[in-house]
Amino acid sequence: MLQGLDIAIILAYLVGTILIGLALRKKAQKSKDDYLLGGKDLPWYMLGLSNASGMFDISGTMWLVTLTFVYGLKSIWIPWLWPVFNQVFLMVFLATWLRRSQVTTGAEWIHFRFGRGKGGNRSHSIIVIFAILSCLGFLAYGFIGLGKFVEIFIPWEVVSAYIPFDVPALYIPHFYGIVFTLFAVFYSILGGMSGIVWTDLLQYSIMTVSSIAIAVIAWQAMGESTMNVPEGWMDPLFGWNLDIDWTGIIDEVNVKIAQDQYSLFGLFFMLMVFKGILSSIAGPAPNYDMQKILSTKSPLEAAKMSGFAIVALMPTRYLMVGGFSVLAIIFYNDLNLETAGILDFEKILPAAISQFVPVGLLGLLLAGLLAAFMSTFAGTLNAAQAYIVNDIYLKRNPDASPTKVKNMNYGSGMLVVLVSIILGFFVLDVNSILQWIVSALYGSYVISNTLKWYWWRFNGEGYFWGMVSGIIPAMIFPLVTDTLDLYYFPAILVISLIGSIIGTYSAPPTNEKILTDFYKKTRPWGFWKPVLNKVKEQDPGFTKNSNFSRDMFNVFIGVIAQTLLVIIPLYLILHDNISMIVSLVVLIICVVILKKNWWDHIKKESGVNIK
Repeated sequence: MLQGLDIAIILAYLVGTILIGLALRKKAQKSKDDYLLGGKDLPWYMLGLSNASGMFDISGTMWLVTLTFVYGLKSIWIPWLWPVFNQVFLMVFLATWLRRSQVTTGAEWIHFRFGRGKGGNRSHSIIVIFAILSCLGFLAYGFIGLGKFVEIFIPWEVVSAYIPFDVPALYIPHFYGIVFTLFAVFYSILGGMSGIVWTDLLQYSIMTVSSIAIAVIAWQAMGESTMNVPEGWMDPLFGWNLDIDWTGIIDEVNVKIAQDQYSLFGLFFMLMVFKGILSSIAGPAPNYDMQKILSTKSPLEAAKMSGFAIVALMPTRYLMVGGFSVLAIIFYNDLNLETAGILDFEKILPAAISQFVPVGLLGLLLAGLLAAFMSTFAGTLNAAQAYIVNDIYLKRNPDASPTKVKNMNYGSGMLVVLVSIILGFFVLDVNSILQWIVSALYGSYVISNTLKWYWWRFNGEGYFWGMVSGIIPAMIFPLVTDTLDLYYFPAILVISLIGSIIGTYSAPPTNEKILTDFYKKTRPWGFWKPVLNKVKEQDPGFTKNSNFSRDMFNVFIGVIAQTLLVIIPLYLILHDNISMIVSLVVLIICVVILKKNWWDHIKKESGVNIK
């Protein structure tokens, strides 16, 4: 149960978010760009911290704690499902390419790439549909995670006496999700992007303090207790099979492993990396991550923001994830993981918090985790609003007054929240909606959004039919099969590729002027020779982007560095000092390589002198 001090801290945080929303309301009302992109004058480090804060979401943290508890150090690979290393691709080259467009949303970028003809307009429509679908999916995902979390700390027996209607036990998490969602709605709708960023900074500060405190508690517990885990739990390396057997330790965990379908870990890993690379080179999905990139002041700041988000997020988050996982294993018998009589491993995080965090710190941590939910929710809501207002309403009403645009921002925000809450009632666990978003839905996104960057002949018709032929099976497959969503990702990929190729050759190439304008501004590498020749006719001094090999090498080094930022906090908490020191040395080598081969290079490209 929460004590008075904890409740006071949580209330102070919630009041703070409301004050931030009210304080930044006037700035947000100045213009469309001020509302959706913070006026493009927010510093890169604030946007980077905000992006890290948005990714430090409560549902994702619950999922990571569950993974680490069950799979040990092998769990560091499973988040590649997102894939988490897409941030490295953004840092190295894609964030600068995207920011050079100077557009407001990903759907607006489609017109920049394909023009406003029939194919361009169809492509614009389908990416708006995809963006809203993915935003609704993420909002439902966060909504159910928050409800499960709050249920531990605010027992229903205490609340039910004040509720004039009955709530079935299965839907108690959904009730709590609705209540706390309303706070996120308030500051994100009123304050726009600036309100989101400033609230994220408050949240990130709270989470950093909380993560360090939890890591210290777990580190001390490791020094005083023995952790009983299966063979292979402490080893990040793996073979074809998972080979983690909890029999005789915590037998129920074996049921969880069977349900997750990760046992053929070698096959799972290969599919995950294949999907992850394709998803990453396709660029960011049209959500809060893309909106933060478009909100930066310049292409160079977009790259810096993406890199800084990795550094800000990974060590902080895994101090908390590792800390709670270790505490949960050591004191497993003290945890209550049942919901309506069913064992639920996704409740490990809230149960561990309830059991091990002292008064005062408990209030701070809960405020931070509630903020983490609201940060992700608000950022995703802002992205959904951007598509509805900018790409649907203003496209039909280009001369709408500022007052009408403001009212549309508010109205669209409330509509998206209402629909996401309704969807949330059909979601019973975090893992199922997560798997669908990152494997099925994003599988439909990959091919069209890869080809748009790297192949000149790819046109709006190809984009439209590639997306449609991917989205339809992504919606149908989960209804007709019980297999892990990742395992039918290749099928969605092939169907989408066929749709993309047929669609592309069903129509003429994109208008030459649009292609040359896109190529000159974006300067992508890939198959652009005919367009390059046209650009050189107009500007003989123009040089093509020959950085493919350098960029791929930097991505490889960056992924190693990012993975080390994940595992070093775990080694620290587990007292594995030799592995931690070796990892730190390798990390330093990676940083030196990136300084010389990436950072110095993009500064030169941006015309900044290197001191």
